[in-house]
Amino acid sequence: MSKKSIKVLLLVEDVLGDARLIREMLDERGSQNTELTHVECMGDAEKHLAEHAVDIILLDLGLSDAQGLGAVRRARAAAPRIPLVVLTGLDDESLAAQALQEGAQDYLIKGQIDARGLLRALRYAIERKAMDEALFEEKERAQVTLNCIGDAVVCTDLSGNITFLNLMAEKMMGWSLPEAAGWPVAEAFRILDTTSGETIPNPMEMAVGQNRTVHLPSNCILIRRDGLEVPIEGSVAPIHDREGQVTGAVMVFRDVSATRTMALQMAHSAQHDFLTGLPNRMLLNDRVGRAIALARRHLNKVVVLFLDLDGFKHINDSLGHPTGDKLLQSIAKRLVNCVRGSDTVSRQGGDEFVVLLGEVEEAEGAAITARRMLHAVAEAHSIDQHDLHVTASIGISVFPDDGHDAEALIKNADTAMYQAKENGHQSYQFFKSAMNVRAVERQSIEESLRRALERQEFTLRYQPKINLQTGEITGAEALLRWKHPTRGPVSPAQFIPVAEDCGLILPIGNWVLREACRQARAWLDAGLPPVTIAVNISAVELRHENFLEGVFAVLTNTGLDPRCLELELTESVLMKHAESAESILKTLRAKGVQLAVDDFGIGYSSLSYLRKFPVSALKIDQSFVRQITTAPDETAIVTAMISMGRSLKLRVVAEGVETQAELAFLQAHECDEAQGYYFSPPVLSQQFATLLETRVPEHWTCCPG
Repeated sequence: MSKKSIKVLLLVEDVLGDARLIREMLDERGSQNTELTHVECMGDAEKHLAEHAVDIILLDLGLSDAQGLGAVRRARAAAPRIPLVVLTGLDDESLAAQALQEGAQDYLIKGQIDARGLLRALRYAIERKAMDEALFEEKERAQVTLNCIGDAVVCTDLSGNITFLNLMAEKMMGWSLPEAAGWPVAEAFRILDTTSGETIPNPMEMAVGQNRTVHLPSNCILIRRDGLEVPIEGSVAPIHDREGQVTGAVMVFRDVSATRTMALQMAHSAQHDFLTGLPNRMLLNDRVGRAIALARRHLNKVVVLFLDLDGFKHINDSLGHPTGDKLLQSIAKRLVNCVRGSDTVSRQGGDEFVVLLGEVEEAEGAAITARRMLHAVAEAHSIDQHDLHVTASIGISVFPDDGHDAEALIKNADTAMYQAKENGHQSYQFFKSAMNVRAVERQSIEESLRRALERQEFTLRYQPKINLQTGEITGAEALLRWKHPTRGPVSPAQFIPVAEDCGLILPIGNWVLREACRQARAWLDAGLPPVTIAVNISAVELRHENFLEGVFAVLTNTGLDPRCLELELTESVLMKHAESAESILKTLRAKGVQLAVDDFGIGYSSLSYLRKFPVSALKIDQSFVRQITTAPDETAIVTAMISMGRSLKLRVVAEGVETQAELAFLQAHECDEAQGYYFSPPVLSQQFATLLETRVPEHWTCCPG
């Protein structure tokens, strides 16, 4: 028993003899430190409680102004948190029991009280009141916690009737606790299997019956009170008493609508192209495999068409990627409209599409579909106030003649597409086994490239860059040329992509950089005017871990001033590797190496990076320069590029200048430099040295007038 002293006791007793007896009992038990305040009616008690603090109230149930339970209620209203002990006569014990239900902590029967029992009853009352308060606070804390969590909580008794719902459960089920309390949980909480649509057995009964935690079935939905369906997941656990006996169950569940929607979206994204929404390569391969299996059973054919756009790159380069993306979306819709609902149109990436025609009886029917697609693609696409025109080349392969799996059919259709391109744009071509010669040809180029360096088959040509105000040569772009011992000259467009794919571009690029820097130093040593040597850098080279080390090693070994070297990178290289490129370019620039953006204008998405990258020059792609004479109405793009470059204090270089008219336009708009066949084709080092000695050849007259 608590030994805590009772400092203030309020006695409400209208019989003075009984009051005196209570005081004597307290004195007898050594409670002189207890302050006893005696009032004779409830009215006085209420006034006292309103103005003074007390530790406990001892209340007679037979007052002149308050009788029985009325007295208890008034005392509880006046001091709801103060322990209360009631005094009653011998024949009013049932009334005393009712008083306990109204909030009293104990009762004493007059005539049966002794000093020891009185003090013990008072102290026990204080103890029980403290325990009640603590229990209330704990219960309130639990209630607040359950109402604050994001999960729904439902409790039932052993019979399966609802005893508790938190706020989230009320919200998700559509029932309030007062409405649901006492109802069988199966009537208020109904869940269905989304696959079968059948009602799932009551998980609360399972948890109670098996005395273990039970998880709700996957892919189940809750049917709300208003009939709405909510995907949920959760678990049910039995509730035990002190003896370990099951007394009910508690279920915790949550709304997983967003999670399931996201999962479906992720699954869709994994199998579909983000731009067009068409099936991607993975989903196409699966569908081709299924179509082949079905065709084997039904003795039908499967047709694969590989479609590549002609002229798309020019549109993407001149009008920007956003316009190009809209064009691809337009083409995707037209292709879908050209086939049956059971067929598949897939985007492989870039401007390549693959179409699957399943259950085809005659392969010739594919030709009809191919012609329909060629016509649909060729019709004008109205995008961003432009009428855009592109054509397509289509290759066709047929199961079982041209392959027995998805990989072979797509590969052979791709091979046939390249043959269609060679035959002329806007055409289709069925695969023939002889077309695999093209693949063999590529392999041959790769093998020859591996020996080209050691056999010294590469040379460099140098195309001058001209100052458009003075006509003087300011620099040279080093361009790689390959003369095969048996094939003769091989176009860079033919061997550079192969070198990049197989990794040979790294040793070849290093040779180009070293040879260009060596030659630039040789011109200086020969007393020729200093010029900047420009070298193109591919994405493969930029990503290589030893790129910076290799550049600085070449500069050191050749003795070339870093300020005389300019590295040219395309917009696509910068955009695809923006974060790593920024660090690399800043290191180069800090050492004095100049940097230029090559083929500028291919996509304005990179304009925001101009301030981020430490570039010193922009090279306007020749496709825009060509518009000066071929499409005078489109020259605003070139004008804007020059103006933007100058405003950013960047040197602007025009590529591919071929006519006097183009030169005059560039001069009039204050373009800084230019290069192209109007001035000189790429030439050998000896010829370039002659150009440097000539300084300003007469036919290069650049100054107006």
